[in-house]
Amino acid sequence: MFDSLATALGKAYRSIVGQKVLTEANVDEGIRAVRTALLEADVNFQVAKEFVADVRQRVLGQKVVESVEPGQQFVKCFHDALTELLGGQQTGLPVSPRSPLVLMMCGLQGSGKTTTCAKLALWLRKNKKKNPLLVAADLQRPAAVDQLQSLGKQLGIAVYAEPTNKRPPDVCKAGVEFAKARGHDVVILDTAGRLHVDEPLMQEVQQVHALCQPDGVLLVCDAMLGQDAVNSAKAFHERLPLHGLILTKVDGDARGGAALSIVKVTGRPILFAGVGEKPDDLEEFDPSRMAGRILGMGDVVGLVEKAQSVIDEREAEAAAKKLQKGQFNFEDFLAQLNMIKKLGPLKKVLGMLPGMGSMMKDVDLDDAPMKRIEAMIQSMTPRERQRPDMIDLPRRRRIAAGSGNHLDAVNGLIKQFKQMQDLMKKLGKGGGFPGMPGGMGGLGDLMGGGMGGLGGMGGLGGMGGRPPRGFPGGGFPGFPGGRRR
Repeated sequence: MFDSLATALGKAYRSIVGQKVLTEANVDEGIRAVRTALLEADVNFQVAKEFVADVRQRVLGQKVVESVEPGQQFVKCFHDALTELLGGQQTGLPVSPRSPLVLMMCGLQGSGKTTTCAKLALWLRKNKKKNPLLVAADLQRPAAVDQLQSLGKQLGIAVYAEPTNKRPPDVCKAGVEFAKARGHDVVILDTAGRLHVDEPLMQEVQQVHALCQPDGVLLVCDAMLGQDAVNSAKAFHERLPLHGLILTKVDGDARGGAALSIVKVTGRPILFAGVGEKPDDLEEFDPSRMAGRILGMGDVVGLVEKAQSVIDEREAEAAAKKLQKGQFNFEDFLAQLNMIKKLGPLKKVLGMLPGMGSMMKDVDLDDAPMKRIEAMIQSMTPRERQRPDMIDLPRRRRIAAGSGNHLDAVNGLIKQFKQMQDLMKKLGKGGGFPGMPGGMGGLGDLMGGGMGGLGGMGGLGGMGGRPPRGFPGGGFPGFPGGRRR
């Protein structure tokens, strides 16, 4: 969502970076470009006006540090102001002395509220070790109750539902009592989506709040709506004491103005951001890290946290030792491949690296080649995966036919895998490629080094080493990685 905004802001402050002296004239020139970028990104006019005034005051009032370039100081002031605009400090869910914690979800029709309820319940179970209960109180939209029940069954999360002829406030009250009796420590009330001009439905959501006394009201906002998301958030906040906001469809092609405006206009923080369609595509919203992403500084902390959540450290260390000893086989490689897949699309992962956001904009990273590699390995028998040396020509033909690939692709896969084994065996005592942690550099180069448009990044593992000699670009045949559009 922030790609166009990041590009526009990048051009705006790039004119300042490299300046030997910050003067009022060149600062004003950069500020004008920033204001234009914000308005083009659909940021509220008053918010943009106050923001650029804040940046200007920070920059001109900044004490010059001799060891730091003035342009870098401008970027630092810009980052600090953007962090404050997005809410300053990260804010979490409300805390309540009573049990269960009751969270009431509300939002406009079509904002993705029901799906977000399930995502939030999954996040609470995985990250906070909670036992949540979803209450299906959206009785206006056809099949909304069925949708929530289906999501609950898919994720293994309990759902409380009653016939659709019941009143939503009564269903919510009964759901809270059910949670108390069954030992659920969090209740998420999925109320009906509504328009902020729909008076009867707005009164209904107020009745739910009065009857259940939730610990926090969370407003789900569609980032694709732009300024209308800000208007709806303002209207809801006038009726209900909002605790915070959840921004959905952040991975879409919206211009990003809503996220920059909504906190300033409503005075409520963004708590979570929906970054994809999968149930676990819900991230805590950190203003400082989001500001870094917008300014092209990446989000290495977020990448590390994501890696820690999906990668088994013991398995990775064991695979690294086997790789160094030359004992790494296709079974191990398939396990590592699955770990990498859990991180998400390669373009999204690489975009979290500093400076990569703008580089990735015109690069088409297709994950399909990784699937072809996986198909080739899965077409091998367990014995062939454990002993690559036994894969002769007839077996290679069978693997090619079984995976839907050409024989050359299978030959190249096995050849490069053996080259990696030999190279890593030689480098085993040194702990892997330079700059690559845990000896996993070989696997990183094998998987990621061949991303054509990205130069010698050296793979997902360490971003430092060059591809092994003999690797065309460091990647598998048929796995070119990056293609310029």
